[in-house]
Amino acid sequence: MSFETKSLFPLGTNINTNGHLSIAGCDVSELVEHFGTPLYVYDEDTIRHMAREFLQTFRERYPKTQVAYASKAFLNLAMAQIASDEGLCLDVVSGGEVAVAAKAGFQTKNMYFHGNNKSAQELSEAIDLGVGTIVVDGFNELDNLNNIASQKGKTQGVMLRLSPSVDAHTHGYTTTGILDVKFGFSIETGDSTVAIRQAISAKNLDLKGIHFHLGSPIFELEPYSEAIDSVLEYLAPFVKEGLDLREFSPGGGFAIGYVRSEPPPLISDYAEIITSMIKNKCNDLNLNQPTLVIEPGRSIVGRAGVALYSVGVIKEIPTVRTYVSLDGGMGDNIRPALYGSKYEATVANKMNIPNSTKVTLAGKYCESGDLLVKDVSLPKLESGDIIAIPSSGAYCLSMSSNYNMNPRPAVVMLKNGIPRVVRKRETYEDLMQWDLS
Repeated sequence: MSFETKSLFPLGTNINTNGHLSIAGCDVSELVEHFGTPLYVYDEDTIRHMAREFLQTFRERYPKTQVAYASKAFLNLAMAQIASDEGLCLDVVSGGEVAVAAKAGFQTKNMYFHGNNKSAQELSEAIDLGVGTIVVDGFNELDNLNNIASQKGKTQGVMLRLSPSVDAHTHGYTTTGILDVKFGFSIETGDSTVAIRQAISAKNLDLKGIHFHLGSPIFELEPYSEAIDSVLEYLAPFVKEGLDLREFSPGGGFAIGYVRSEPPPLISDYAEIITSMIKNKCNDLNLNQPTLVIEPGRSIVGRAGVALYSVGVIKEIPTVRTYVSLDGGMGDNIRPALYGSKYEATVANKMNIPNSTKVTLAGKYCESGDLLVKDVSLPKLESGDIIAIPSSGAYCLSMSSNYNMNPRPAVVMLKNGIPRVVRKRETYEDLMQWDLS
């Protein structure tokens, strides 16, 4: 059996003989009965499949490729272990992400530590833990890191994050490669020139390469080509000054499908444009081909995750709108309220019933903007029905909160018909554990 939004759900998702949504061989209605809602479920096989597809697709075009999973998309102990199993490196952006991955047994030498304002404590801990590469984002950090490494008698591997002034044409809040952003050393202002020369001369830093990131999600291919071309052209003269360009990273930002009407490019499309431009440009400039480091996050876990909610209050406003309130919302997925992000939805316990009603799926939080999906056509709904929102595996949980003192949902990993809890549902006691009266 198939259904209209199947391409947005984890691989192998189907409708079972009960007319229920089935993910990784698990009946979603049974999962909800056992674990409650709101609930986030991940298909482990889909995560592993996407990791392998990135590795294979890029390496068959450019063998010297490292795939660093962008852990800000979703990270816990289980996810870090999967990334390690699949031979991925890790893109981390805080001391907390470093600590979680290290606790999971992830090799710190395979970490790339990003962030525009890393503290002295974070830098010191990263050196002590053996983090392989720190991606330096500002002059203060460049000085601090060199001094801290000197005090410890160590040489720290670094990359510099540059801002190439290339617009990826994504949401303003997630555009990171233009001039007017907080990230990176700007090429346009000349800061990058100063930073490169300073890093080359720093006695306790080993400048391994250059990084930039254009934003996310990027549905166009041209920005990658434009940025790689201009950045390599800019870097070529520095090779004569001592820049040993062993690694080169155009970041990530690879898109996924959130709604059927906006399909993303194929992984092979991204791979072809990125690898061909690097090879051709290095050949034109007589540069050695560096190791390519890409940073997919959303595109590895986004499709693998599904958010499940129970229907509560239904409010009909004749000739205006029907609001269907769910037991989750902006506390577990702030993306629609923050970015205007669009999602699709299905009724997991009524998969064989035709769509007949247009509704707006609203969250339970005390904000009028807490709307998860606007004007979606679904079967006639009743209190207790189960709503499944696909493509929810990236950033929803990473940006979740306890707004209105609501506990965060449980997270369940699915594989071969067997569910396992990888993050417990929070309790009221959890909300109060750090309070002092």
